[in-house]
Amino acid sequence: MDNIKVIITGATGMVGEGVLLECLDNQQVSAVLIVNRRHYDLTHPKLKELLIPDFLKAEDYVAKLSGYDGCFFCAGISSIGMKEEEFTRITFDTTIAFAKAVMHGNPNIVFTYVSGASTDSSEKGKMMWARVKGKTENDLMKMPFKGEYNFRPGFMKPVIGQKNVKSYFKPFIWLIPKLFPGSSLTLNQVGQAMINAVLRGYPKSVLEVKDIKALAK
Repeated sequence: MDNIKVIITGATGMVGEGVLLECLDNQQVSAVLIVNRRHYDLTHPKLKELLIPDFLKAEDYVAKLSGYDGCFFCAGISSIGMKEEEFTRITFDTTIAFAKAVMHGNPNIVFTYVSGASTDSSEKGKMMWARVKGKTENDLMKMPFKGEYNFRPGFMKPVIGQKNVKSYFKPFIWLIPKLFPGSSLTLNQVGQAMINAVLRGYPKSVLEVKDIKALAK
């Protein structure tokens, strides 16, 4: 496979935007479709945008989601202040609905899901968000994708040129990688690892920070 076409969700957030900028800068990616609930203001020869206000209805857009080699699902929301039912609907239900639509349009697609460090694969732990993301990972792994990978990054340093970086986060960008190098990586590495997952695969379905770094090389 010389080059790939990819779908990215969550470009209006920090992770998705960082992955997007890496893909646009990467010669192995020939086309990018960003799928958002609201518009992301960027023009690039490789880039197309599809607005889907409700990911639970993604099946209605299968035709527009067809013709891609990889899907990088970077959309997500903080669980702070949310009840489990609401967080499950936004995190689990919408992800699975979108994944099904993408798979129907692209039977040979590689799907990558960004969950997070300490995600609970047992689905039985005390942390609500970790259980929900663990269930999401588990259900995605049961789907018949060409490949399915769950990324569990720690601290992620933004890509140069990013707009979607929280103001409270900026003072610590330079410090955290120095204090916690084993649990830190860059969004360039995350994006490159996702690209390589499509191009050559990886022996694990669940990738911790060290796996993401290895796959990015």
